[in-house]
Amino acid sequence: MIAGISTATLFNRPYNEDALALFAEWKIAAAEVFYTSFSEYEPSFSEMLNVKRGDLFVNSFHVLNTQFEPQLYNAHPRVKADSFSLLDKVLTSSRILGAKNYTFHGLARIKRTFREDVPRTAELTREIAEHCERFGVSLCLENVEWAFYNRPGLFREIKARCPKLKGVLDIKQARISGYDYREYLREMGGAISHVHVSDITTDGKLCLAGRGSFDFDELFRMLRGEGFTGAAIIENYAGDYKDLGELKSAYDFLAEKSEKYS
Repeated sequence: MIAGISTATLFNRPYNEDALALFAEWKIAAAEVFYTSFSEYEPSFSEMLNVKRGDLFVNSFHVLNTQFEPQLYNAHPRVKADSFSLLDKVLTSSRILGAKNYTFHGLARIKRTFREDVPRTAELTREIAEHCERFGVSLCLENVEWAFYNRPGLFREIKARCPKLKGVLDIKQARISGYDYREYLREMGGAISHVHVSDITTDGKLCLAGRGSFDFDELFRMLRGEGFTGAAIIENYAGDYKDLGELKSAYDFLAEKSEKYS
């Protein structure tokens, strides 16, 4: 196992280009790039990032979900086609950085008209996964409170119809959803691509790894039991800490833990 940081944790602090340069300077083992705007989807942007990252390993990438991911499932052919065009830009950009894993939310549960249709969602997710595979990228469905995979059980149902689907275990989203993260971990099992980690104080406040009461040893033992050898990536909100030194310390803490269970 290796440790890493998502550029989402630096939102509106250093932007992506400076975040990757900082991660390279810190010599972190893995990064996740969070594309936040349409201009960042352009391959030219990733070409610039590629120079900035040096030898930094980019494990995965993420996009701002509502910009096009739900529309990949849209029944209107032009809406769907336009969304796949945006997806192609992101996949091309990720290939420039060597990222092989796409942290994916998919459908968003943000309208009262949302109707859960697992068979249809699974079939369209399979289509999206096969499209990503043509770019050498794995589609990795993340547990997220406000997105499709908002409770244990759904990943198993989707994967039964989309065998190549991988999963992203997000610890904070499990808390927000009101489910024990262990339920998600067991369900994803050997299909876990990478993990988004965070910590929590005894009074319930989200914080960086090593500053709260979360049992990382148990998490890593369970991951190792599932044969996981991927990246545990810090993904916090930018307001969860004050200065960059705190983030570096959290990474050092996580790196020590991950090495212990490698």
